[in-house]
Amino acid sequence: MPEIIADVQHLSASYGSAQVLDDISFQILEGQNWAIIGPMGSGKTTLAKALTGRLFRKGTAVFFKASKSTHHVYWIEQQHRFKNRSNVNDFYLQQRFNSQDSADAYTILEELADENPEEMAKWLEVFHLDSLVQKPLIQLSNGENKRLQLVKALLRHPDWLILDNPFLGLDVSGREILNRCLNHLASLGIHFILISSAMELPDSISHVMVLEGGKSVWKGYISEYRNRQSNKFSRSQEDWKEKLKGLIASKESFPAFEWAIQMKNVQVKYGDKVILSDFNWEVKHQDKYLIYGPNGAGKSTMLSLISADNPQAYAQNLVLFDRRRGTGESIWDIKKRIGYVSPELHVYFRASGSVREVVSSGLFDIMGLGKRMSVDQSGRVDSWLEIMGLSHLSERNFQQISTGEQRLVLLTRALVKNPPLLILDEPCQGLDEEQVRHVKNVLDYMASHDAFTLLYVSHYEHDVPTCVTLRKSMI
Repeated sequence: MPEIIADVQHLSASYGSAQVLDDISFQILEGQNWAIIGPMGSGKTTLAKALTGRLFRKGTAVFFKASKSTHHVYWIEQQHRFKNRSNVNDFYLQQRFNSQDSADAYTILEELADENPEEMAKWLEVFHLDSLVQKPLIQLSNGENKRLQLVKALLRHPDWLILDNPFLGLDVSGREILNRCLNHLASLGIHFILISSAMELPDSISHVMVLEGGKSVWKGYISEYRNRQSNKFSRSQEDWKEKLKGLIASKESFPAFEWAIQMKNVQVKYGDKVILSDFNWEVKHQDKYLIYGPNGAGKSTMLSLISADNPQAYAQNLVLFDRRRGTGESIWDIKKRIGYVSPELHVYFRASGSVREVVSSGLFDIMGLGKRMSVDQSGRVDSWLEIMGLSHLSERNFQQISTGEQRLVLLTRALVKNPPLLILDEPCQGLDEEQVRHVKNVLDYMASHDAFTLLYVSHYEHDVPTCVTLRKSMI
């Protein structure tokens, strides 16, 4: 019989008075690798923290390694904030696109300066980072950041890896690379537990455990899991559609425009690194585009010019809402017309108020909290929370809910004012299947009842709503 290599018994954990893990037990045998899946807020990331001793827990979690008296368990978290040369991690979103601020950030090569050069070079090549070693960490794309975390983990020679949604933000090529690498690690005897979406289960996963409400509700072979039929999405469509219809009818009016975006011969570079060269694009009012391309292709940089987060916009031939940039408009004149969400925004969003306060900040285009709402604005926030299934989290602290729930809150923040331009960069990243379906339904309903422009970024075709009919390649 295969040897037990991980034994978890009666694991429970709480945040304050709220119990988030309830009596979880399982055993992993030699040769097995497990995936932990479940809806948002089910306790997946909390379980990862509990397994690695990063929060107080009841019960036991013991990892074994047949050839060693000790073991090395390495956790790769879903988000990572790098420190700058001053040894603090207080970067803010706009600094990603400012060359002077980038000088305060370490490069990939500097971040790995203490590592074995040969081993470092090997893993950098495997994860396609070898050509980016001089790139400042603050300028890494979401996918590049995740791949660097994997390289750093592997340089620690772990016996166990616990990975929290490692596929998030990776393009098709990156997902294939990661899948192959996990297969290779499994062949080397490195075991792992994967916190994941049900849609991202790599070949090397042998078993699945499903969490719901902090409890283990099912566990077994992956083949058995894939044979299970589940369709639990039950939110009443008629209820949220009526609320959304009312929000569209009562939204703030904005000046009319013909062209949302006109870019002509746009050039963006940092030092000798060219990000965009002779880039041209025109987007009309009510156009709805999917923007696609590999990690590092310049998607986020291009969007930062539109969202008024990149100072290089002033030197470009760039028209937003029929007005040339740099002709007297403020960044707040632009941001007022835009709803924006991205993985990078999530990383740099530090506000620690309630979920309701975070959503309300979208009405005022601020990253912080504290502005007083009118009665109408307050009602709009509450309606959007209900439409997106977040009412039960309204008074919870934003920093204490799950990562997936945080992402949905920030998406709701982008939608709350029903702006004329929505920039949704990987909006479904980290959401469960039910929420992805609902987000697509909401956007499609909005498209059929409201006049707005949509820029939608995704590496997954199944995340794209039907209303998106145009394509912009960044390859």
